[in-house]
Amino acid sequence: MIKINFSTLLIKYKKPIVILFFAIALISVFMQSFVKVNYDMVDYLPEDAPSVEAMNVLEEEFSESVTNARVMVKNVSIQEALQYKQELAAIDGVSNVMWLDDAIDIKTPIEIADEETVENYYKDQSALFSLTVAEGNEVEITNDIYELIGEENAMSGEAVDMAFSQKMTGAESFNAAALLVPIVIIILVLSTTSWLEPVFFLLAIGVSILINLGTNLFLGEVSFVTQSVSPILQLAVSLDYAIFLLHSFQFHRQQTTDIEEAMRRAMKQSFPAIAASAATTFFGFMALTLMDFEIGADLGLNLVKGILLSFISVVVFLPALTLWFYKWIDRTQHKNLLPPVKNIGHVIMKFRIPSLLIVFIILVPGFIAQSQTNFIYGSGELPDNTRAGKDTMLIEETFGKSTPMVVLVPKGDVGKETALSNQLSDLNHVTSVISYPNTVGSVIPSDYLDDAVTDQFYSENFTRMILYTDTDKEGDVTFSLIDTVHETVNDYYDNQTHVLGESVTLYDIKNIVTKDNTIVNVMTLVAIAIVLLITFRSITLPIILLVTIQTAVWVNLSIPYFTDAPLVYVGYLIVSTVQLAATVDYAILLSENYTENRKEMPAFQAIKQTINQKIFSISISASILSSVGFILAWTSSNPIVSSIGLLLGRGALLAFILVVFFLPAMLYTFDKVVQKTTWKANFFKEK
Repeated sequence: MIKINFSTLLIKYKKPIVILFFAIALISVFMQSFVKVNYDMVDYLPEDAPSVEAMNVLEEEFSESVTNARVMVKNVSIQEALQYKQELAAIDGVSNVMWLDDAIDIKTPIEIADEETVENYYKDQSALFSLTVAEGNEVEITNDIYELIGEENAMSGEAVDMAFSQKMTGAESFNAAALLVPIVIIILVLSTTSWLEPVFFLLAIGVSILINLGTNLFLGEVSFVTQSVSPILQLAVSLDYAIFLLHSFQFHRQQTTDIEEAMRRAMKQSFPAIAASAATTFFGFMALTLMDFEIGADLGLNLVKGILLSFISVVVFLPALTLWFYKWIDRTQHKNLLPPVKNIGHVIMKFRIPSLLIVFIILVPGFIAQSQTNFIYGSGELPDNTRAGKDTMLIEETFGKSTPMVVLVPKGDVGKETALSNQLSDLNHVTSVISYPNTVGSVIPSDYLDDAVTDQFYSENFTRMILYTDTDKEGDVTFSLIDTVHETVNDYYDNQTHVLGESVTLYDIKNIVTKDNTIVNVMTLVAIAIVLLITFRSITLPIILLVTIQTAVWVNLSIPYFTDAPLVYVGYLIVSTVQLAATVDYAILLSENYTENRKEMPAFQAIKQTINQKIFSISISASILSSVGFILAWTSSNPIVSSIGLLLGRGALLAFILVVFFLPAMLYTFDKVVQKTTWKANFFKEK
């Protein structure tokens, strides 16, 4: 609880406090420009992941990495294609350019070569090149390639996807903010009686967001998911803290003419609600930091830091700011813009039995369905209305899908290499294998060849083979093929092998985040349950609240299953935590008010009055969080960010519906149980 001496000091030094916070925010804006954004999901895998270990071996042994881009040039002859190959290889940052001449001897007529092999590289007078784009400079390098090949030709691949994400993240974050801020201001204006009060709300949280973004400099870098989602989530989740304080301040101003005393009372009264709300969100986000797949931990740490900064801003900066400029709030007063809704509690309680029946009917199917959704473990497909998306479709229409994999096996036995290369070539969905035996020939000793030829196949300790497959980047077929490739190469080399590539990375991500799901969800539930137990000093109230919000989470996450829409797993995992942590505040607000009313009146009257008093506040919070989610979904072309937004927007609406209809029904139905299992409940007893 805030002590008088703290509020006295805050009131005394209000101007220096406001100036200090603004100064730190301005410095943070400068610092934020130096924060590096990481777009590579591979960097967030644990070091002991098989694909990470394989990549480390590849980088130690070979100068060339895995091919990560495909370039298609239309209407070219063989000689013109060879010229394009040279020009592509000459671009700074492009290496390992592979084409038909790396698979067959093109000095002989291609008409007598293997037709299937030829058509993997040259078809309908279109040439398809595979190449490696250096990490870290994808935007500049892909721009140079686009300049070379022109608008009529196409490029796709992991490097193109990453370059596209880098280009769009900053612009889309700005677009989301440009849409969100006016909407939030409109919602807040409708919920207050001052034109300026919403500005105070946004200033308090906006300052904490800027400080949070700036202090990311001390973390070194943040993921693109964190950069896109964290600021907007912080605004939506913590804006309630500012609303709690200023609404309490306005109430106490009606009780006393002393402005400073009104703020002291407001700080004292609102602190428990703000602290409980911040604590549930804090511990919910802390659970994300336990993920082995560190993109969740990166977001979780950033949100935890953001919640702490928002909490500090609301209990220190906002009171000082309000006391300094409260006259501006007074001068911009206006009448209530929304008419009061009378007796809404009486209407809602008429639906208490249908609400209970509906929720108990959908609870189990929702729980089962949310885990049976068809998941995507990468970033998904780029939108069709972008050049990157159109280019991908154009290349696949001519040459089909192609996902490369690299196999590393111990060097030294050409006979084994030949047999393995042939067996890999015969696997379903493997379209071609680039290896020393089937490209140069097993009868030609590597010692007789130029290093430029042998270095692409041999290092000091390993032999490298490149497999091209016609599978998607991920999915059941792809992951089954990866299992088969692992089994095949291990049969020859007894687990001394490595397999890597984009699809192999996604295979590892799938295995890791599936384990993360159980840990994160259990820890979120346990942490929030403990906070609720301490807040309400009750055994049953935390259970009722968690059942309410968790049902909303399960229903939200089950919708993709029933609509047969694939769901990005990272979004699923993050939202299953964020929705619970962010929307449990609605349930806390309603339940706290109910237990207070219940001390003065019977259960039915108490729950009706609670709904009448709090439905407006809950609807404001839910509408802001829902707006945040849907705006993220509409403005982001990144499938991960877009899916997080859609799930969050829909989840906030579902949580609002369940808190308004289902939770009151549960509180009324189990009123006597709550009374008996709550320490010092002091509920009203009818004479």
